[in-house]
Amino acid sequence: MATTDTRTPGPAGPGAGSELATLLRQVDPRRRRTDLLMRVVITAAFALAMIPLVSVAWTVVSHGVERFDAYFLTHSMRGVFGGVDAGGIYHAIIGTVEITALAALISVPIGLLTAIYLVEYGRGTLARAVTFFVDVMTGIPSIVAGLFAYALFAVILGPGVRMGVVGSVALSVLMIPVVVRSSEEMLRLVPNELREAALALGVPRWLVVVKVVLRTAVAGIVTGVMIAIARIIGETAPLLITVGVADSINFNLFEGRMMTLPVYVYRQFQQGLIPCSAQDTACIATVTYDRAWAAALTLILVVMLLNLVARLVTRLFAPKTTV
Repeated sequence: MATTDTRTPGPAGPGAGSELATLLRQVDPRRRRTDLLMRVVITAAFALAMIPLVSVAWTVVSHGVERFDAYFLTHSMRGVFGGVDAGGIYHAIIGTVEITALAALISVPIGLLTAIYLVEYGRGTLARAVTFFVDVMTGIPSIVAGLFAYALFAVILGPGVRMGVVGSVALSVLMIPVVVRSSEEMLRLVPNELREAALALGVPRWLVVVKVVLRTAVAGIVTGVMIAIARIIGETAPLLITVGVADSINFNLFEGRMMTLPVYVYRQFQQGLIPCSAQDTACIATVTYDRAWAAALTLILVVMLLNLVARLVTRLFAPKTTV
């Protein structure tokens, strides 16, 4: 009569790990070669992608750090002309913060509500049409968004209008599809079991969305909003059309031109190399380029700070899991 071995395997000995590694090395050499080849290709692709990133970062830091100081951050360009070694970006920082904040205030509610509709309620032709138009808006060039906002306000207030709110509307056109797409993906990641459990308790659908779905996806939604803000904060073309340029500080979004960091960088480079004085044309001042590099460094630091905030929010508000 055949007998079966009912013994349970004992604990592995000290040499079990080395024996397993030796066995794995002997199994399927072709697969090991393929794995090694793909590791080399992926590492080389990563190194190749890092070259332009490191190059751009090093160039901006090396050129901009010399001018980057407290004076540069706390003074405007009012009364500064030509190659005078003075002036700063305080007015551009104010304009960037206010215009971007208003754009986010416009875009986040619209984008989030659209995403909720598409995930929780959208069915049929209307949902497909909304999805199609969101995809189309994702590919709209920034200059077209600027022209749209300018034309809209020109019809209402007349031609030649230049205000911060017009720039905010232009940036919101670019920001809304990013918020919709990121929020939609985060809402779809919420398990349906959570929705069904809440609905089974008799909770209204809208309350399930507010109390369960949004709370579960809040980390991803906030991260998507931060990424959308970082995407629009460096736009130049729509702000040139809608906001214009200014050398003085303007806190009012609804009156007058304003300066922003990307437009400031463009403006300083546009002025080019300027003679130190009218008498000494052989001396060329590079102070405009120095201001442009320092403003570009400031903009990169702002975008980096937004990404760090997004990661911090993700870590703090991500749903806690138990092992």
